[in-house]
Amino acid sequence: MVQNVRITGTGQLLELSRRLRAAGHENIRSSFQRRIRHAAEPLRSDLQDTIRGLQIRSQGRKAGNRGGRSPTTRPLRALIAEAVRLSVRTTGNPGARVYLDKGRLPSDIPIGVVNRLHEGRLRHPVFGNRRRWAQQTTTPLWWDKTVRAHQDHITREVARVTDDVRRRIE
Repeated sequence: MVQNVRITGTGQLLELSRRLRAAGHENIRSSFQRRIRHAAEPLRSDLQDTIRGLQIRSQGRKAGNRGGRSPTTRPLRALIAEAVRLSVRTTGNPGARVYLDKGRLPSDIPIGVVNRLHEGRLRHPVFGNRRRWAQQTTTPLWWDKTVRAHQDHITREVARVTDDVRRRIE
């Protein structure tokens, strides 16, 4: 299942957020937010690139079956990639969050389609005909693998930014 990714250092970020609010340093707070966004931006971009380049394989046609191009011009992977969002907060529950915005997906593409792609399979009716179904496969756990590849770098960068800001307000 595709899940939100939250980059937080709960205690450190909460404490730093309180101190920033108390100190009233608006330029430091905006710099803090910009630097955390900058740290998480490569993850968002890589997730978008991963879904755009995801190979989706079909089980192939059976003898006698006709084939052809899809009747729709909307590319599924590009629509999913555009729905990947990044949110940064410095108050309340501070940190960065990379998530799939369900509101950015067309209404006829449910979030379940994305979750099944994440599992490595996609089953759908052939040209909307519910009596004929097609099974397609892809690389499973593409979201998790991409997040894991970036996690150490982002954690180090957020810790570095937090330490820099802490030094500036002390």
